[in-house]
Amino acid sequence: MRKVPPLNALKAFEAAARHVSFTKAAQELHVTHGAISRQVSLLEDWLSTALFHRSASNLALTPAGRSYAAEATALLDRLSVVTAQVMEQAAPTTLNVSAPPTFTMRWLIPRMSGFQKRRPGVEVRLTTSIAPVHFQENQYDMAIRGALEPLGSCDSVAFMTETIVPVCHADIVAAGGLRTVDDLARQTLIRYATEPYGWPVWLEAVGLAGLSGASTLHFEQMYFALQAAAEGLGVVLVPLFLVADDIVAGRLCAPFGLHGAMERRYYANTSPASAHNPVLAEFRDWLIEEGRSTEQSITAWAQESLKQPARTVRRRVRAR
Repeated sequence: MRKVPPLNALKAFEAAARHVSFTKAAQELHVTHGAISRQVSLLEDWLSTALFHRSASNLALTPAGRSYAAEATALLDRLSVVTAQVMEQAAPTTLNVSAPPTFTMRWLIPRMSGFQKRRPGVEVRLTTSIAPVHFQENQYDMAIRGALEPLGSCDSVAFMTETIVPVCHADIVAAGGLRTVDDLARQTLIRYATEPYGWPVWLEAVGLAGLSGASTLHFEQMYFALQAAAEGLGVVLVPLFLVADDIVAGRLCAPFGLHGAMERRYYANTSPASAHNPVLAEFRDWLIEEGRSTEQSITAWAQESLKQPARTVRRRVRAR
């Protein structure tokens, strides 16, 4: 069985020995002069050996004290180094992820607890952007973007299909305001600057080119357009996966189902230099799982609510 002295007493003695001063040792350890004196006395009692010569005006180490102090300093220094190494190894791994703002707020953040439970030691730092992906110019490990095709300049893995359809508050449909597509002429059409495609394109796709709503609301970001729709202010074209939870809960609805829907994909883009990063691979796999789960929810909703086969219109659009 090891005979190990009280650690607090050893720390107090070592500090006092280095400074040859109880006062300076107390300042270093943020305790009182009396606390240092008591801890040193405790260690001397434990060792049955005097470590200091004390007088009213002088403090000096005994021969045993000098020998013991040299070993104590070396041991505490070594313990400090080893402790720092262990703490560094146990420190959270940081993963920097860039994603579009509305995607981050409406889909990614509500699901992040699942990844945190899976990998509690990983710190995910989220930033929002819709700018083109440039790993050399930005400090992110992964850039999530919506697009029709994988990015050619990096490792680009699709993890979810984006299906864009008209969405509105459930009360508008319940009140009979949207029985057919033609009823859009009596509704406010909500638009936003970052929309993948606008109302004229969708209306043309369903055979109603030239139809316009009773009025139009314009916003800069999709998030505000979605909020307007949630408040019952009109109808907006948005990706189903961003409102899947609201549709399942009955707060929002897609009155025309998948009629005239357009598809593109969301990609997890990583630099080739990060190809062997296991944490990045785990996060990407988690995105694929969550994307599949979201698609299954949308499919279940579609199978329950649609009476006609989905008609999908694919068009080239810019990434949101």
